[in-house]
Amino acid sequence: MAEIVRFPRPQHPRLRPQNGPEPLWRHLLGDQLRRRRHERAETLTETAEQAGVSPQYLSEVERGLKEPSSEMIAAIAGALDTSLIELTSDVADELRTAAAPASAMVSAGRGALALAA
Repeated sequence: MAEIVRFPRPQHPRLRPQNGPEPLWRHLLGDQLRRRRHERAETLTETAEQAGVSPQYLSEVERGLKEPSSEMIAAIAGALDTSLIELTSDVADELRTAAAPASAMVSAGRGALALAA
């Protein structure tokens, strides 16, 4: 059997460059799901079967092409043995680390949080 060699990925591949557009929630969600699936060494098919979705749908979610419903996100999170709150919290943390305008950083510092859709 062949050995799988993993190539290093940028820490935050979809975070915006300076002065670029803010990252979309679905892109960061997809990155988070893919990262968790890879950590478990699962294929798209294995995770999709556990979540009750098609491998094609899961692939589109991971690539940020689909805007899944909260029910779909919960099903995929469950298949990855994580909670919806843990998953969304990690995505929100990635959004916070994105280079945001100074006014957004001030608001976030006071406990307010805004998401771009």
